[in-house]
Amino acid sequence: MESMADFEDEINASLKKFKEGDVVHGTIISVEEEEVLVDLHTFSQGVIMPDEYSDDPSFHAMDELKTGDPITAVVLDSDDGQGRVLLSRREAVRESAWERLKEAMDTHEVFKVKVQTSVNGGVITYVEGQRAFIPASQLALDYVEDVDEYVGKSLRVVVITCDPEHDKLVLSAKEVERELAAAAHDKKINALQKGYITEGEVVRIEPYGCFVDIGDGLTGLVHISEITNKFLKSPKEVVKYGDRVKVKIISVEEGKIKLSMKQAIEGDAPELEDEEHEPLEYHDEDEGGGTLAGLFAGIKLDD
Repeated sequence: MESMADFEDEINASLKKFKEGDVVHGTIISVEEEEVLVDLHTFSQGVIMPDEYSDDPSFHAMDELKTGDPITAVVLDSDDGQGRVLLSRREAVRESAWERLKEAMDTHEVFKVKVQTSVNGGVITYVEGQRAFIPASQLALDYVEDVDEYVGKSLRVVVITCDPEHDKLVLSAKEVERELAAAAHDKKINALQKGYITEGEVVRIEPYGCFVDIGDGLTGLVHISEITNKFLKSPKEVVKYGDRVKVKIISVEEGKIKLSMKQAIEGDAPELEDEEHEPLEYHDEDEGGGTLAGLFAGIKLDD
């Protein structure tokens, strides 16, 4: 037969006394907007008041908490005056949230947040239940003049500053937009086919050639040797800024598009040799902005 000794652990647990600061684990037995009751597996019952639900003002206990769910909380008082243990879910969540946010900053994880209000120089939102600031300069790729327009909007953001000691959490939507734009740009470039002929606008002229905007945000280089069959001392002998020219895609390598004007024009004059002059050489590092950012790799979207 079982003796009292067999139940010693259970009896001792049920008689456990709580003190301020203890981290406890229990089960939710009742959820109301005005209080949440918690079974602490002792003779004492726990209670969480609305102010201790969450730091996030948009948190609603009836939507977020369910009867039967496990819950972790911090003891605020061993007796709330009614024989119950006064608990804080907010304090327990805060510590784990900061650890989660530190990890998210390291892994460049993306969160979806809703802007709650505007303040001087930016907006306020909440992520993992913690108050966060998005500076105006980090709201979008372009300059944001009126931050009030973002109140109520949902944004995808990454953590760029996580300092729990000073309760400082800064987010950026601009970083996400930049990465998505770079990924979309890469996709467009990879879709280009060698030999494709199109038209574009001359947007930049250098001694070694000219850059042509072929649309859809894509720009390629026409080397001076690919402008015409004739020897040129300068691309400006043939093209000027703003000219519309026909070009042929001759290669797409490492995010760089190389074009040819002379191959796109049928019946161009035969190449002329000039032993006294050699075409100007160019180097990739001088092209300026030819390489695309590879920031999209490894991004995780949290719906």
